[in-house]
Amino acid sequence: MNYDLHIGDRLFSSWSLRGWLMFEKFGIPCSVHMVGLYTGTLAQDLAPLAPARLVPAVRLPEGTVLGESLAIAETLAERHPQAGHWPADPACRATARWLCAEMAAGFHALRDACPMQLQRQYRGFTASDAVRADLARIETLWDHARAVSGQGDGWLFGAYSLAEVFYAPVAARIVGYGLPVSEAALAYCHALLRDPAVRAWRAKGAKIAYDPDPYALPLDSTPWPF
Repeated sequence: MNYDLHIGDRLFSSWSLRGWLMFEKFGIPCSVHMVGLYTGTLAQDLAPLAPARLVPAVRLPEGTVLGESLAIAETLAERHPQAGHWPADPACRATARWLCAEMAAGFHALRDACPMQLQRQYRGFTASDAVRADLARIETLWDHARAVSGQGDGWLFGAYSLAEVFYAPVAARIVGYGLPVSEAALAYCHALLRDPAVRAWRAKGAKIAYDPDPYALPLDSTPWPF
């Protein structure tokens, strides 16, 4: 059984990171194919997977093409029920689905102002009121998840789940731009980014040099901390 996973540049494509983690963290083998997000070949590279037009995109072993991260997540969870994509407890599972759905549909101010980049940690970035509102909402959701699961720290629902997959790029944004969050939220972000799979993803991406840098800002920065 072989899946074909199409992703974009590892340092910058938040949705590609989510797509890859859905396979990597749950022990599902796949063949990874890169598409040209920053070389102008995205449409050409994805043409064989039409009507998919964004990454990640997946071709299932029997040939079915699948786009959109939530659809990929649910399909993998359905096809591999023992992998543990969703929490086993019904209340935790429902809450995890809520968190992932809100991530997929929302937080546009944060996503627009702070594109994911795994190169450096900016100093002096000023978060707008809209970004701060998104951060507050994210913390509310994380706190609610812990209230449902009873987990005071670590992963939101005890075991690593799709909730971690969907919020790992959020953690990268919070850390990468030095955004204001609580100590507890920052500790969770650090755990997400220290995860060996995320570190391996970044290490592969760091082998590619970009000129110009897609998301460079005129701010002081320090090297990526993880």
